[in-house]
Amino acid sequence: MVKDPELRYLRRCVELATEALEAGDEPFGSVLVAADGTVLAEDHNRVASGDRTRHPEFELARWSAAHLTPEERAAATVYTSGEHCPMCAAAHAWVGLGRIVYIASSEQLASWLQELQIPEPPVRTLPVNEVAPGVAVEGPIPELAAEVHELHRRFHRRNGEVN
Repeated sequence: MVKDPELRYLRRCVELATEALEAGDEPFGSVLVAADGTVLAEDHNRVASGDRTRHPEFELARWSAAHLTPEERAAATVYTSGEHCPMCAAAHAWVGLGRIVYIASSEQLASWLQELQIPEPPVRTLPVNEVAPGVAVEGPIPELAAEVHELHRRFHRRNGEVN
């Protein structure tokens, strides 16, 4: 179970995912936090632009490579609404970021998409540690997963993919 300060970061991830949804994008949001608890950067999905690589976790990995020392990256934590996809997990590991704390797992997301009868994505949903075995990972976070699930339901309902 995550501690109160971490829940604050995770709640911000839900807010960012909601912002993405309201902007017409898939509901994902992430926050990069330094070892001392300072929020360094945050982002939400921007794939509606047509660039399917515009995941917040990938953007935070790129930001950290440009702005942080290797030591600062290793001590940082990425909080996120959904477990990193393989692309984002690889970027996270390649730039040497520290821990990941996610609300909903890849397995949960896959089951939600199946429940909604949404076709599988073009990239397999894998746990972070299958792609980046050295990364410390914590999740899912049950107390916020229902909110993230509802955001995904709203996204696919709004796009006419489900009733």
